[in-house]
Amino acid sequence: MTAAPSSTESAVRAEIDGHVGRIVLDRPAAHHALTTEMVDRLEQVLIAWRSEPLKAVTIAGTGGRAFCAGGDIIEVRRLSLAGESDAIEDFFATEYRVNQMLGAYAHPVVALIDGICMGGGLGLSVHGPFRVVTERALLAMPETSIGFFPDVGASHFLPRLPGYVGTYLGLTGARLDAADALHTGLATHLVPSDLSTDVPDLIAASPEPIDRVLRDLEGPRETGGLASHRAAIDHCFAPSQMSQITERLQAEGTDWAGATLAALARCSPASLDLTLELLVAGRQRTLAACLAAELVAARTVAASADFVEGVGARLVDKDREPQWAGTALTA
Repeated sequence: MTAAPSSTESAVRAEIDGHVGRIVLDRPAAHHALTTEMVDRLEQVLIAWRSEPLKAVTIAGTGGRAFCAGGDIIEVRRLSLAGESDAIEDFFATEYRVNQMLGAYAHPVVALIDGICMGGGLGLSVHGPFRVVTERALLAMPETSIGFFPDVGASHFLPRLPGYVGTYLGLTGARLDAADALHTGLATHLVPSDLSTDVPDLIAASPEPIDRVLRDLEGPRETGGLASHRAAIDHCFAPSQMSQITERLQAEGTDWAGATLAALARCSPASLDLTLELLVAGRQRTLAACLAAELVAARTVAASADFVEGVGARLVDKDREPQWAGTALTA
């Protein structure tokens, strides 16, 4: 008789079928937000599968509403209020090891992004070679609005997007649809949502390369709204100081610039400064070095007043009116 799966195994289901390793995040009520137990399970699975003769590893969320909404940041806030720094360290250190592993994995990783993909969801998807979005995809790194900073290797992958798009995304938390995700390079392929669940079987059955399998499923691509603002983004977000970015946005004088200034005004000033510092430094760092710097920063930020206040205002009390402490944070 087979034992019933643990709650962790239920939240992260993993099996090998047709020489394709299939990982399914199954915590739909929380949009598959990652807990310590879930990232532990992911690490164990990825380690176990490295020596298996696999064609690919696919990662998906169930339900069609989310791929992964990020880390369970409400739980991290609870741990912070309780002074449980070791538990916070365990979560981030394990999550970042998984990100590092995905960046140099022995098998091709195919992320199937059907719905919300934020924060830690990007950490599970963007480091692999195939980032498949559907028309329902919504991508963002909104951490500065909760008093945190874009982590999971964001200080490595955001500066490597075209121009200064990555700086813009990391500071403002701007949301991207499928077209914008393809434009920036955060996504590599577009597959209709009604076909996305077939991808693991098609990869398993086809003798063709994975890229060809995915391209055969693609529909027509559209131009996203982000492309029309690229010149302004590259000009306004090139400086390495927040004051200079603000000055350029003010001088721009467009509706887009006004909306961008308003978005920045809702964010923790300390988080904005730290994020920009990490992004500038990340241009010259390896993924491993970026993740190491982010872990150092996470130790400080998770214990900060702005983090407790930001998560509380945005996600717990939901009054969306955080009162930022303004205490400087450093990487």
